[in-house]
Amino acid sequence: MTTNGNRQERRAARAGGQLDTTAFIALADRFIDLANRENRKVNATQLHMAFLYAAARYNAYVAKNVINIEDHEEFVTKMAGDYQEMLRNHLADPQL
Repeated sequence: MTTNGNRQERRAARAGGQLDTTAFIALADRFIDLANRENRKVNATQLHMAFLYAAARYNAYVAKNVINIEDHEEFVTKMAGDYQEMLRNHLADPQL
C-alpha cells in the first residue's frame, strides 16, 4: 500500500497495481460487502472462519509463489502480528 500523494501520483500507483489508503479501504469494503451478503445464508460464526481460512490460504499462496518467502515461520509471525494489531484496532472502534 502506498501513502496518499497527489491525485496524479495516486492514479499512477493504481495503474501500477499499488493501492493508496483510499483504494485499500475501498477494496477491503468490497470483501466486507461480500461477507454481509453471504451472512444472509451462512451463520456469522461459520462465515468469519471461512474468511479467515481463505485469507490464510491466499497469504500462503502469495508467500510461496509471489514473494518467495524462504522462512515460513518468520512470515507466519509477521502476519499473525499484523492481524492481531488490525483486530485490536477494530475491536476498539466505537463505530463498529
